[in-house]
Amino acid sequence: MGKVKLEIDGKEVVAEEGMTVLEAARLVGAEIPTLCHDERLEPYGACRVCTVEIERGGKTRMVAACGFPVENGLKVRTRSPRLDRMRKTLIELAAVSAGEWEEGSKFWTLVREYGADPSRFASRVQIKPTKCIVCGLCVRTCSDVTGDGVIGFVGRGINRRVVIFPEKAQNCWTCRYCQEVCPTGKISPAGPLHSFPSIDDVLAGRV
Repeated sequence: MGKVKLEIDGKEVVAEEGMTVLEAARLVGAEIPTLCHDERLEPYGACRVCTVEIERGGKTRMVAACGFPVENGLKVRTRSPRLDRMRKTLIELAAVSAGEWEEGSKFWTLVREYGADPSRFASRVQIKPTKCIVCGLCVRTCSDVTGDGVIGFVGRGINRRVVIFPEKAQNCWTCRYCQEVCPTGKISPAGPLHSFPSIDDVLAGRV
C-alpha cells in the first residue's frame, strides 16, 4: 500500500493509499463531526454532517469526508463559517424526526456545538418525532457487525423508519451494539425490541 501526501487545515498529512479524508484527518487530530459513521462499518454518507471543503486543481467543492478517498496534493478544510452553517442546518433538519434526545448524547453535543435550533423546521414538516434521526447506524450494526438482522428500514423519504422483524427477534440477546452506536439515545439498555415498533404493526397502520 502506497503513501499519499495531502494537506488538512494547513497541516501536511501522510496517509495510506485507500484511506478516506475522515480517517486521514483523525491522524492529525482534526475533528470532523459524524452522525451515521462507525469505523466497523462501510461508509454510508447519509447524514452529510461530515462534509468538508476540498481543493484540487485550483477548484473547490464540498464532499462527505467519510467516503471521499485521499489524493496526493489534496487540500482539505474541516471547519469554516460556510461549513458551520451547513452542518447547523443539517443538524436542524435531523432534529425534525428526532424531537427529543438524551442529554449528553452525540446528537445533543452537536446541537450545542453548532448552536442549532432543533425546532427551526418542526412546523414545516408534518412528522411525528420519534427520537430517531434514521441515520442507519443501528440497522447496519445489527446486520453487518452482529449478523442478526433483527431491525431494518421500512418506507421512504420522510416516512422511512426503523422497525423490528418479529421472526428474527429471537436473535436479539441485547448485545447493546445498537445502543452504543445510537447518536440520540433512542435505544434503551433493554435493546431495540423495546425501542422500535414491529414491521407488522407499521404496515397495518397500528403505530
